[in-house]
Amino acid sequence: MIEVKNLNKVFTKTLKSKGLRNFLKKEKKEYIAVNNISFNVKKGEIVAFVGPNGAGKSTTIKMLTGIIHQTSGQIQVAGYNPSKNRKELSYKIGCMFGQKSSLWMHLPAIDTYKLYGAMYDIENEKLEQKISEYVKMFNLEEIVNIPVRKLSLGQRMICEIVAIMLHEPEILFLDEPTIGLDIVVKEKVREAILKLNKEKGTTIFLTSHDLGDIEKLCKRIIIIDKGCIIKDESLENLKKEYLKERFILLKYEEDIENINFDYPVVEANKNEVTIKVDTSKYSISEVLEKFMRYGNVIDLEAMPVPLEEVIYDIYTRGDTSEKVYRNMEI
Repeated sequence: MIEVKNLNKVFTKTLKSKGLRNFLKKEKKEYIAVNNISFNVKKGEIVAFVGPNGAGKSTTIKMLTGIIHQTSGQIQVAGYNPSKNRKELSYKIGCMFGQKSSLWMHLPAIDTYKLYGAMYDIENEKLEQKISEYVKMFNLEEIVNIPVRKLSLGQRMICEIVAIMLHEPEILFLDEPTIGLDIVVKEKVREAILKLNKEKGTTIFLTSHDLGDIEKLCKRIIIIDKGCIIKDESLENLKKEYLKERFILLKYEEDIENINFDYPVVEANKNEVTIKVDTSKYSISEVLEKFMRYGNVIDLEAMPVPLEEVIYDIYTRGDTSEKVYRNMEI
């Protein structure tokens, strides 16, 4: 559904003149925002595209959707070249940006849906059918005729998803879809996204700083930094490759304070202790057998290291090669 090969984007910036003598002399500098990246996304995949601020995520999405043109490289999205066939591509994709609403706040969502139907040349009968289908799918019967401004944030976000799905796009580009939402609303939005993927086979390209979104929705992650892709892996393989530690929480019948453990202690509190174990060096059974000697264990839990630590480890351990960071500024 998405094919990207040797994609580059270079921006030219005019520098501020220093002093009156240089007022008429404009110095320009080129910055590489996206540096020779390549990747493919298959139909029906949910892929996370993540990186720190300024990594090149938004620039890449803008090129994939035809908003800006690449400096060089090849892009195919749903069979179209975004820079040459933007109008045709718009019928195949849907975009949702967490900070920008696609609904008219003073009108009921149903009115926005009808306007979108006209924009995408959807026949009235088919439009009514699609609206009815999605309203039923997401249980919106009681709110679809209420002005959007009167809806809760969670209700509005679900209505937003319906709005971008009416023309039946094959690909959804979701940029921070849960930003600013509380935990309950986030879960509802995630459930809606998974439902679309499962029932409609919609391909989803997701950017998010909320690693909860990525863990709940995606099986594959592409990590970009300084315009370059530094990792393209399944989440499962990424955790196995980068952090082999596991957190083990043990609860004892009695207090175990003032005991010197042989493993890194993450947290200790009266009769509970959480340790971090490198499973490439020690087996879980070996560790547990040793900890049983400290007292009567009444409960235990082995937990994988959070994804946040995996991403942090990738950035801080210097895994990326020098050439990734070379020539970022020309």
